[in-house]
Amino acid sequence: MVGALGALFGLAFAGSPSTLADGVRIGGIDVGGLSTDHARRFLERRSRALAGVPVVFTAAGRRWQLRPRQMGVDVDWGAAVASAARQGGGAAPLRGFRRIEVRVFGADVEPPVRVYQAALDYELDRFARALHRPRREPSIRLRGLTPVVVPGRPGRVLDRMEAADLVVHALAGLTRRPVALPVRGDSARLTAADLAAAKAKAEIALAAPVRLELGPTRWRLPSWRLAQLLSLPRDGRRTLAIGGAEADRWFARLAKTIDRPARDADFAVTTTGIRIVPARSGLSLDVPATARGLLAAALSRTNRVAQVAVQRSAPARSTADARRMGITGLVSSYETIYGGEPNRIHNVQLVSHLVDRHLIPPGREFSFNRTTGERTAAKGFREAPVIINGELRTGLGGGVCQVSTTVFNAAYEAGLPITARTNHALYISHYPQGRDATVDYPSIDLRFVNDTGHWLLLRTFVGPSSLVVSLYGTPTHRRVETETAPLQARGSPPVERVRDPALPVGKKVVESSGEPARTTSVRRRVYDAGGKLIADTTWYSSYRSEPAVVRVGTKRKPKPKPKKATTTTTTTTGTTVTTTTTTAPAKTTRPSQP
Repeated sequence: MVGALGALFGLAFAGSPSTLADGVRIGGIDVGGLSTDHARRFLERRSRALAGVPVVFTAAGRRWQLRPRQMGVDVDWGAAVASAARQGGGAAPLRGFRRIEVRVFGADVEPPVRVYQAALDYELDRFARALHRPRREPSIRLRGLTPVVVPGRPGRVLDRMEAADLVVHALAGLTRRPVALPVRGDSARLTAADLAAAKAKAEIALAAPVRLELGPTRWRLPSWRLAQLLSLPRDGRRTLAIGGAEADRWFARLAKTIDRPARDADFAVTTTGIRIVPARSGLSLDVPATARGLLAAALSRTNRVAQVAVQRSAPARSTADARRMGITGLVSSYETIYGGEPNRIHNVQLVSHLVDRHLIPPGREFSFNRTTGERTAAKGFREAPVIINGELRTGLGGGVCQVSTTVFNAAYEAGLPITARTNHALYISHYPQGRDATVDYPSIDLRFVNDTGHWLLLRTFVGPSSLVVSLYGTPTHRRVETETAPLQARGSPPVERVRDPALPVGKKVVESSGEPARTTSVRRRVYDAGGKLIADTTWYSSYRSEPAVVRVGTKRKPKPKPKKATTTTTTTTGTTVTTTTTTAPAKTTRPSQP
């Protein structure tokens, strides 16, 4: 009986399944009692009518207007109506109960919405920038040298996720009431009371000067300087520190007075011999450790002295290492005279400095090219006369071979094994005969081996017109004997004739007498301190010829001017004599052609 009454009650309120239940709202509009088709058409018409009508959004006393059309809002009203129909749908008795519930409690349906995301993000960014107010944490600032606490202030930020949902549904809705944007507060993490201890410490730090010490050196920091170096609490930090831009600048100036690079032990050549220049460790200011020590001293009421912290770096070659290298005296030396144009002299001096102070370990090979590297304009080399393919031309690095020849002769006189040496293409008379050495990076090199059992130090001494290369180490007392073969010519130099239009035909002028191809050799015998022969080496040198240059005249003699024929006619009339002379060019008779 009760079931039957319930069914009748449900049927009484079931209504038509083609109409929407009373109390249903879509997008804020009551559509109860409307058919689904009528409701969809009604909502679509209303949406089109409002597409250009703005929705006003408000927050923190500011207003913004957005239109659905400019945001690309697209609402699926059909899907919204279908969802609303399900709120009061079902079989007749059950539908009646559902519709009673909707009529009493209501049902709000939010329609599915699509929006142009880039436009939404742009507007949310605009809202967020306008509404954002960063929180301000309490801080300590100085008024003169007195620290004071500045209270904090809460911040304000837009709740972006909630705002995005609210904006989309407000633009999709069919009402135009102002919409408040969700804004939340951003409270400071600290209070002014949290900085009371830091304020007391700042007062102690600025109460008196602080002194820094490094050995016998002292620096006094008055209170005004400490105020510049102190980093006071701010932005949520509650502790004092030494730091900030002014502190960085001050420590940089301090470092300039303290920092020094490590210095390797070196060898100084004097008139009395060679001595060792002691090594020196390097120093560098340890800024973080010094800052911590300085802060500790500033926070002390009694001991206001801080030690400067430094880091020490050891030299690569200690004084003891230098002593063990055995560089105690002169092993050999050689001098060559140089001159020429300024660029050549510049190159001689430049490459001399590149090989100067080079250390050669025992048993190792010295390479001129490896030591100097490529001779380039970037390194400062200039154009000067140089032998290229057997001809004297102008090229980059002219004059380098002056140095390689001098280095070769120093190694030669030391009795060292020479593993690579090449003579010049042309004979150069101001070098020792058969003992010149050319180089050309990277193919032609000068190399020799240090077989003395101790280190060798190569030094160059460049004077205004001469170059001296010396090798220092443990003197070996070797004896070097040299035999130089005569310089022999191999035929006459070739003749190069140059036509000269300035000289008359048949005239010849010898521009250069040339040089013949030549050969020579040098034999070196090396004896140790006891007189035992330890090396017997011969170097052979072949030099190209240089052609004789003869200028041959090609200027023809000028043709002689033709002679004029003269005819004289005399006429006598009474006592008057008249003479007429006629001159005509003489005819030239040409011989017949064969």
